[in-house]
Amino acid sequence: MSRRRGFTVGPSLLFCPADRPERYAKAADRADALILDLEDAVADRDKPHARRHLRQHLQTLAAPETAELRARTVVRINPAGTPGFAADVDLLAGTGVELVMLAKTESREEVDAAARALPDAGIIGLCETAAGVTRAEQIASHPQVVALMWGAEDLLASIGGSSSRRPDGRYRDVARQARAQVLLAAATHGAAGIDAIYADIEDTDGLAAEAADAAASGWTAKACIHPAQVPVIRSAYAPTEQELDHARALLAEVPHHGGAFRFRGSMVDLPLVRHAEQVVRRAEAAAQSLR
Repeated sequence: MSRRRGFTVGPSLLFCPADRPERYAKAADRADALILDLEDAVADRDKPHARRHLRQHLQTLAAPETAELRARTVVRINPAGTPGFAADVDLLAGTGVELVMLAKTESREEVDAAARALPDAGIIGLCETAAGVTRAEQIASHPQVVALMWGAEDLLASIGGSSSRRPDGRYRDVARQARAQVLLAAATHGAAGIDAIYADIEDTDGLAAEAADAAASGWTAKACIHPAQVPVIRSAYAPTEQELDHARALLAEVPHHGGAFRFRGSMVDLPLVRHAEQVVRRAEAAAQSLR
């Protein structure tokens, strides 16, 4: 798993409504990172209540002994230019929060607004509208952006659609294009990529297949909405023993060759060596997640 611009969490990022403080600890314990959500998961009337609980929680993370938990706590704030955004950044200023996810990010200027208010926080740009996806590269180019995430359902709503997936569960073409576009934009500027949630909690096979595709495609992590999805994502990101053995055997051959070489019936060149290195890194990260 690649670690870019200081983004060191994953592969499972679990959303938790910020107005449910009784869930904070359990959610943080279950997943590799916790996303405390002040946006869509919280009704407008409950947002002040959620902010009070969240501030109290962040104060408990200020102690040195909670540094590890603080480093894997993300706060999703409301979109720039909204009243909720102003209240959110006022709340977070001075708390030492390390990672902030900016909902419905649509421009570098919006990232600037968050960066000015929270100069010490890494920003995750959430590209979930047509404008956000088409401007993903300029968003990723901001030096304070550590990762990009994309969202399918808000994206389809922003362009007048009614469903991001076909009846068989596969993404529609516009969603597939957006997914690829956000990942490429993140990689272009050295930011991590976070794949969208899988909404059907009961469909573990569908989640497993999508998470495996995310891992193989280069997404650093995948977000989720239920604790039961965490082990499915972790398992998908962990290479099989056969994949790991193959990668290690291939890498062991590299020092014996000056360039491209034949290995187990296939021609291997530098890109395939890089693929093998990535498999080993994913295995090491998976072992770390289980500790």
